[in-house]
Amino acid sequence: MPDYTAARRNMVDSQIRTNRVTDEALLAAMGDIPRELFVPSDLAGVAYLDDDLPLGGGRYLMEPMVFARMLQFAAIRPSDVVLDIGCAAGYSSAVAARLAATVIALESDSALARKAGTNFATLQIDNAVVVEGPLRVGCPRHAPYDVILIEGAVPEIPPVITAQLAEGGRLCAIMSAPGMAGHAVLALKTGGVVSHRDVFDAASPLLPEFELQPGFRF
Repeated sequence: MPDYTAARRNMVDSQIRTNRVTDEALLAAMGDIPRELFVPSDLAGVAYLDDDLPLGGGRYLMEPMVFARMLQFAAIRPSDVVLDIGCAAGYSSAVAARLAATVIALESDSALARKAGTNFATLQIDNAVVVEGPLRVGCPRHAPYDVILIEGAVPEIPPVITAQLAEGGRLCAIMSAPGMAGHAVLALKTGGVVSHRDVFDAASPLLPEFELQPGFRF
């Protein structure tokens, strides 16, 4: 099996550090988790390119730089409980699990959910749990969460998801819509109120389950 250690190191040094990611714990996690395990076998050789990688069914593995910057803004602490919406084969949850106490890895695609569980077992990650269910409603039964991550672009963040934030909680997502420039958003819950702000320009493929609803205006 090919050794991707050098490719992983190059990803961290050339794509992530150079784009204002300075969190050493995050850099270490992304330098350690084998990204090639989380993509189809024919894409293993390009797993470390600075690009979104197709996983099938309209789903993608987010490009490393955008993902890293999102996690840095989320400021995951060792005591945090994280909800990772659209975890796919589990890469994002595996990285988050190196930073948090617990990760709920939510996935609606049965095949991807099974692959995520297999990958967690292979890497001996015991603080990330796969939950299969619809992405658009989050996972209220395990709420509240200190951090919520959405692994793909969405035109809106459903209130049912922001309602699952704990006090002081943070949500990071890419906001985008057809014909519109994308941007990463950080939502904070303070005093029971959730506020949003744009934190950097970013593009990512839309998550299929978050299509525009009738009457929605971006």
